[in-house]
Amino acid sequence: MKRQSYKGLAAFTVATALLTGCKLIGDVEYTLDKDPVEMHGDSVRVNITVKVPEKGLNKKAVAVITPMLGDKAFQPITIQGQKATGNGQTINFKPGGTINYTDVIPYSPDLENADLKVTGTVTKGKKEKAIEEKKIADGTIVTPLLVQNDDKAILAQDQFVRTTEETFTGSNGIQVNFDKAKANVKSSELKQSDIKELEEFLTASMSNPKVAPKAIQLISYASPEGEVGKNSELATDRANNTKTALEGIISKLEKNQLTDGKKMVSMNSIIQTMPKGEDWNGFKTAVEASDLEDKDLIIRVLSMYKDPNQREEEIKKMAKTYKKLEKDILPPLRRTQIKVVYDKIGWSDEELKALSVSNPDTLNVEELLFTAGLYDNLEDKMRLYKEVVRQYPEDWRGHNNVGVIYYMQNDLSSAKPYFEKANSLNENAISLNNMGILARQSGDRVKAAELFNQALSAGSEVKYNLGIIDIQNGNYEQAIGNMGSENTFNKALAQVLNHDYDAAMSTLDASADANTAIGYYLKAIIGARQNNLDLLVNNLTSAIAKDSSLKAKAAKDREFIKFFDNAAFATLVK
Repeated sequence: MKRQSYKGLAAFTVATALLTGCKLIGDVEYTLDKDPVEMHGDSVRVNITVKVPEKGLNKKAVAVITPMLGDKAFQPITIQGQKATGNGQTINFKPGGTINYTDVIPYSPDLENADLKVTGTVTKGKKEKAIEEKKIADGTIVTPLLVQNDDKAILAQDQFVRTTEETFTGSNGIQVNFDKAKANVKSSELKQSDIKELEEFLTASMSNPKVAPKAIQLISYASPEGEVGKNSELATDRANNTKTALEGIISKLEKNQLTDGKKMVSMNSIIQTMPKGEDWNGFKTAVEASDLEDKDLIIRVLSMYKDPNQREEEIKKMAKTYKKLEKDILPPLRRTQIKVVYDKIGWSDEELKALSVSNPDTLNVEELLFTAGLYDNLEDKMRLYKEVVRQYPEDWRGHNNVGVIYYMQNDLSSAKPYFEKANSLNENAISLNNMGILARQSGDRVKAAELFNQALSAGSEVKYNLGIIDIQNGNYEQAIGNMGSENTFNKALAQVLNHDYDAAMSTLDASADANTAIGYYLKAIIGARQNNLDLLVNNLTSAIAKDSSLKAKAAKDREFIKFFDNAAFATLVK
């Protein structure tokens, strides 16, 4: 066997002397674009150039040449002399001829260390002779099988907000009422139960770090009667007078509230006066809720007339009804409403973790999901996600996230029903992605690709997972594109298989597998492909040091076949 190199491709030219005695076929040369042959996308393809020299095939002979990889046969190559009958490709006696042949067979593990040979028969009339079996290439590079199961499962996210804005208005509202056309705050108003509730809330907030008042709103009104301008002034005066009264109350409450001997910043500074003038909206609401005989007529008047003076004039025409308005409807509208806007500050991270152990029932679903993310260990994450499933069985996120933890623990059979349950509760891209992972890892790449393509909105993780399928299908450039900016072993593998060795090395060095056994092994392959013995030996040494089983793999790996006779390599793998 003689070997030649054509434009960087490993190529063999095998001169095969066929038959003795009556010469039906002469020396045939076989040249391959790849030696060793390679597995891609679950199959092995061979591209063979068959060259028959001048006078190399008897004019009446027919040769059936069968390439064999191990004991697996490719489709036969049939050639015939120019005077032979049949369906083979005709080769002229002079000047000979060349055939370009391509075929593919499914890959199976027995092909990894098999030789590529040719065999067959040559016939002329009734005379038939066997073609001597000859090796024409080595087989098989199976580097795509290094692909790792690092599919990216996706956790459903919480909607946890630690600080929320709340409003305190007491059990039945808080307000200061006023007499008609008056703005002074009566002392009796400050003794009402709603004001006492306000005092209690403000007192408690002064010592509660989780309640932070940020605005005390005084929203004041006048009843819709009389002149609009005067009522606007009246509402303003009522707001200001309520503020003065409230400042006195707050000052008394704060006298005994000291922090480290220093008086706190007074809540008087956050009081906001918000006069609104005549309260037509409140008037309409009260009328609608009343049993007034003419209430429908009053409502129509409010709809028909926008001018407040005209409204009042039309309503006053209903004399009997207006007296009831003055008695029952208008007095409560002369008021200042008091609202406290405050930040409710949630549990700290440490408090959440403690409660998740001691009393998880006190935490809502968002707090449970958030707290799970505070833990690094899978056991605590699982505990909390299962708590979500227990307390909130209709929330798909708990089921999905339990499945993710099982997946991270490599318990795919336990993960499967949780992903399916999550998706049955709410079909969503996240669960579809996670179901796709299980389909791919169980060998159903078609189903996995279908699920991933439905799940693309879930995020870049889905495209990464599609990239793994691309590697398995032999679409390496597409895999690199789908894996985006990720620095992982699998992306580096795709780059190696796409012959982009510098990029692959950069990706590996930036990945989590930079210093793992499999990472070093792929670097050794890069060294072999670049004919860099030092890079090969140094990285293979590190790989074997971390995983001794790689010694036996390397000893037969056709990626290293050019170095099988090299002393440094042979010593390393012996």
